[in-house]
Amino acid sequence: MEQHNGGSRLDDVDRQLIAALQLNGRKPFKEIADESGIPASSVRYRVQRLEESGILQIVGIANPLAIGFDRLAMVGLKCAPGTGRDVCKSLAEFPETSYVILTAGTFDVMVEVVCRDLPHYTEFLYERLQLVPGVQSTETFFVLEAHKLAYGWGVGN
Repeated sequence: MEQHNGGSRLDDVDRQLIAALQLNGRKPFKEIADESGIPASSVRYRVQRLEESGILQIVGIANPLAIGFDRLAMVGLKCAPGTGRDVCKSLAEFPETSYVILTAGTFDVMVEVVCRDLPHYTEFLYERLQLVPGVQSTETFFVLEAHKLAYGWGVGN
């Protein structure tokens, strides 16, 4: 998903639609229309516009621990100067990465990695992630327990 820094303006209707779909991405447009007083055709159009602009993405989210992926990690990367954005673009292409961010602080990039097991993670780390041009060092933080996995954020003004 492409990065957006507030360049797109959301109105109250957009925020209402996003909030409804964050609670239930499969909710029929007719139900959203009935609850919000917005015509179903407007709901459909606005959701399509939000998706096309990259503001909204409707996906099915599975708990990786429940479907056989038992190696979750956050990895901090230090990058060569000026390469952070290129590193992020490269990491976003790996199927094992679920979250890739450019950061300020100790690490230049943070990435969430989901792997089947330790051998899978080891192969990913040493044979692919650390070989991305610009990556100078990595530090792995293995997830021992997940206490909250949430994908709904407030869409206030």
